[in-house]
Amino acid sequence: MAAAFDLCGNASSVHAEGRQARHLIEDARAAVAAAVGAVPGNVVFTSGGTEANALALGPGLRAGSGAPVQRLLVSAIEHASVLAGGRFTAGAITTIAVTPAGLVDLDALRAALADGPPALVSIMAANNETGVLQPVAEAAGIVHQAGGLLHVDAIQAFTKIPFNISEVDADLATLSAHKIGGPKGVGAMVYAEALTGLEPLLRGGGQERGRRAGTENVAGIAGFGAAVRAAISAFAQERNRLEALRNRLETGLQETPDALIFSGKVSRLPNTTLFTVPGLRAETAVIGFDLEGVAVSSGSACSSGKVQASHVLQAMGFGPEQATGAVRLSLGWSTTDADIDRCLQAWRKLSGTLVKGKPRNPA
Repeated sequence: MAAAFDLCGNASSVHAEGRQARHLIEDARAAVAAAVGAVPGNVVFTSGGTEANALALGPGLRAGSGAPVQRLLVSAIEHASVLAGGRFTAGAITTIAVTPAGLVDLDALRAALADGPPALVSIMAANNETGVLQPVAEAAGIVHQAGGLLHVDAIQAFTKIPFNISEVDADLATLSAHKIGGPKGVGAMVYAEALTGLEPLLRGGGQERGRRAGTENVAGIAGFGAAVRAAISAFAQERNRLEALRNRLETGLQETPDALIFSGKVSRLPNTTLFTVPGLRAETAVIGFDLEGVAVSSGSACSSGKVQASHVLQAMGFGPEQATGAVRLSLGWSTTDADIDRCLQAWRKLSGTLVKGKPRNPA
């Protein structure tokens, strides 16, 4: 990024400075493409995950000579930028239920696909609150058999679990730089070779091969590429390390009677836990942890400043007390054993003020 900031050239210019900027962009594009098994020319850089999702969700998309999609099916636990539906009208959007464990209901998906014209289906690879891994490869088979297309929001899962757009047979996927340690305000949409009918959100210049107009954020894109390479190189070691830390954290959290780890019995990301106890107010927990030097969130960080019931937990069938009292803890490349110790110490101090009931098993 520092090298990119030193460049004054526009990446669309043909002079030497412009070519240097273009090289940084294409180097990052190749890194992103390699990480998800895509063709570099099918990687479109955006201002972040929200724009990438909005770009992906448009009527008229088709695979080869297939029929264009006319409606959108989204799981009930998707990120707000997907639930908003992109360029589909409200009447063309259908929500698919999830199980109490937080997995998309594939039978409900089959029924919805059979009840109407070809559809674009959007299912996230991993939930951003619970960390639950979704059955996207199985969903892809169901969707394609019905003549539809599959979009996978891989933002939370990217570089934390293996994700290859070809192996899961997705038609579109979306990514974000800051989730893997890159700069904020940079994302990407990746699409399969056979996909056609993609319309740009931003029109004007021919940047991003006509898929997204506007002068490229060279420094941000360069940082994205560097973060991808760093995350991929440390993937196996980091996954095992984070999972061990997460498990130790959850063991300590459950020393508190009635502590509930949401979706604790299904496959999740190695770095994410969502929990609550009866009587816990999420805003109280966020403040309490913060005073001890531990940063946590109440549900999605994209709703910061708005402590409200989690739509993810509501879709899973949890009541208001649990949906408004959930706290999310995420671990990363800088998290150490000492951080886990400090977090648990803060939790014991905070939980000592709560009314405790009888212990129960995690969901």
